Amino acid sequence: MAPCSFWGKLVTVAGFEADDTLEQDAQLVQQCLQGDGSAWEELVRRHTRRIFNICYRFTGNGTEAEDLSQDVFLRVYKTLGSYRSAHGGFATWMTSVTRNLLIDHYRRTKRDRITDSLEDSMPVVENKESAGRRPDQQLLLGELSSQIQAALIKLSPELREAVILRDLQQLDYNEIRQILDVPEGTVKSRINRGRIELARILQQMGVRPS
Repeated sequence: MAPCSFWGKLVTVAGFEADDTLEQDAQLVQQCLQGDGSAWEELVRRHTRRIFNICYRFTGNGTEAEDLSQDVFLRVYKTLGSYRSAHGGFATWMTSVTRNLLIDHYRRTKRDRITDSLEDSMPVVENKESAGRRPDQQLLLGELSSQIQAALIKLSPELREAVILRDLQQLDYNEIRQILDVPEGTVKSRINRGRIELARILQQMGVRPS
């Protein structure tokens, strides 16, 4: 079965998780560096949901994702002076910081770690995204998101992060190349392999393409 038939499902979830392009980040960073506390609060507000979603999709655990998100913002705050807007958008830089922290976390908790109950942590994400949708839509997307999350956890870390960045965070290949620090050809290969493996896992779970 062709893996591309599953991407309508994946993109449906991604559409509720991707943040809009943030135009004022560079200005807010400069204000932060000048000691403006309200500018930092605004940066945190703008990026909290996206950073939480990356951490959650990688770990599969809501509580763990919240703790890691706080660690990300702490690291960002400490290294804010190293950000250069000429080298790319703030969101891309922050995603790179997040990725590095997640890799450190993964190494600390050893390979092939099984995360705790997905069912307990899934409502944390769904509740953040539920405003304005009918109950039947929320139920459908909640079930779909749970299935995708369960499948993502079974991917290797390098394939998982590639699929998350491309299909859930909707970054372009160049942004992902910068974040992962690998050639663009490697990025495309990992995304393709990740999609094929994810489709295989979803099919084994009984998820059928529409």
